[in-house]
Amino acid sequence: MRKKLAVVISLFMVSAIVMAGCSESGTKAGGESGGTSNSGTGNASNSGAKVQLTAIMVKHPLTKPLAEMEWLKKAEEEAGVQIKWQEITADWGQKKGTMLASGDVPDLFVGPNVISDADFAQFQGLFQDLTDLVNKNAPNVQLMFNSKPETKMIATQPDGKIYGLPKYQRFWPASATRQFINQKWLDNLGLKMPTTWDELYHVLVAFKEKDANGNGDPNDEIPMDWPGGIGGYFNPAVLLGSEGITLSDGSGQGYYVENGKVKNFLIDERFKNLVVFLNKCYAAGLINPEVFTHDYTKYQSIARGTGDTAKVGFTWGWVASDRFGDQVAPQYASMSPLKRSADSNAKLSWSYDYNSLNFGSNMVVMSAKTKNKDAAMKFINKLYDPKVSMQVLFGSLGPNIKDNGDDSYSVLPPSDSKMDPGTWKWTSTMADNGPMYIADALKLNLGKDMSEVLTQSEPLKGALSVSTKTDVFPNLLIKYSTADNSTLSLNNTNLMNLANPKFAQWVTKGGIEAGWDAYVKECQKAGLQQNIEIMQKYYDNFMSKNK
Repeated sequence: MRKKLAVVISLFMVSAIVMAGCSESGTKAGGESGGTSNSGTGNASNSGAKVQLTAIMVKHPLTKPLAEMEWLKKAEEEAGVQIKWQEITADWGQKKGTMLASGDVPDLFVGPNVISDADFAQFQGLFQDLTDLVNKNAPNVQLMFNSKPETKMIATQPDGKIYGLPKYQRFWPASATRQFINQKWLDNLGLKMPTTWDELYHVLVAFKEKDANGNGDPNDEIPMDWPGGIGGYFNPAVLLGSEGITLSDGSGQGYYVENGKVKNFLIDERFKNLVVFLNKCYAAGLINPEVFTHDYTKYQSIARGTGDTAKVGFTWGWVASDRFGDQVAPQYASMSPLKRSADSNAKLSWSYDYNSLNFGSNMVVMSAKTKNKDAAMKFINKLYDPKVSMQVLFGSLGPNIKDNGDDSYSVLPPSDSKMDPGTWKWTSTMADNGPMYIADALKLNLGKDMSEVLTQSEPLKGALSVSTKTDVFPNLLIKYSTADNSTLSLNNTNLMNLANPKFAQWVTKGGIEAGWDAYVKECQKAGLQQNIEIMQKYYDNFMSKNK
């Protein structure tokens, strides 16, 4: 799961976890490599009846070559196509602009929001309207639209056209982020589980000063760590829930809804309170000094410790085995949200991420230049077959999924015993980056990591009892006009260029009290209030139609 989240963060918040590299591989017989070429190659003379297509897949760096995915080769064969794949693992944003401007594009783009709604507006005529093709050649997509109307809402542009198809992956919980503390360290030092910010502070001080991991080195513990940045998954912005703010879908740029009003925590006094607390922790040496410079890979590896010796005391992540590795994960406990103070009356909340975890936009897009659009659509439809979709998500039948013979299936443990299930999934298949429809009727027994995430979400249950009508912004389900989309994008770029460095400065060096008022004014100048007004208009319109 973390790799999906990392890619989501890299696409709409940060590019921290993406490793350099762009590789190509083909799914032709013999596994020969191939890159992109001009679209619409039609039927190749040396491939019999198979239609030759080109495609780009933006995938995680851990994911093996597409040519090695048995399910994908079978899907192409059954659809009567042969695809020359170009596999992108880094810097897609830079590559994309040049490619789209040139018009030299592949037949298909695959990956989460690889082509965005803004791209559809900017490069009109470059992408195929799929509406008629779905009605003609995509019964699986039609079934998804009918069974999950949200998916059709996500796919449909303001002009009624469909350029990109979404996904539905069903099994994910209501939040991406769980809060962990090393219970063994607490026990070693005779400490109780913290329930407030102040109690957490004192626990972290003890972790730092008293050789909490018991290896004889009092200086190798990292009391608190996160992957850098302000918001998004696994970041301390979730502590805003201590003050009654309900984040949603990561809230990477600060937006949230409170009692039906769109707001932004970047200029909220409660955010200032959080920064003051984090600065207090940083000044006491309780936060990883590399918190704003390390990449996601290092963030993960440090938390896995050395052998049985853990290194990190308090942090956030997907599940314990994914965050800490199987060897030290049993030392950690999933925590309830913290109160800001013992006498606080604020209703505890958390980050509600159900939509972004279970749905995705523009997972597959077709070029308008594709010559054999029917064949391309038949292949796309194949990906949305629920039986194929479960292999898109978890890997091929056989090595990754067991057919139980009774119309049910089971996700198998990793064949590499040293690898946790989440990493294994991302190594084996497209995983969360692929187009899919995991039908509610599909009988699929999940692996250890998914069972783990449900168990470790229990302490958050009360805080996740939020009103989706008044306290969650339905970001994936709202489509902005071209003009408003451009305004929002420009203003958000200006806003985050201001807010990100300020956050890092204030956490590491302090000064927020003196600089707060000027900072708020600068945020407003950057277009924050204009964005809030635009989003409020669309939110009100959406809610009036979906009561």
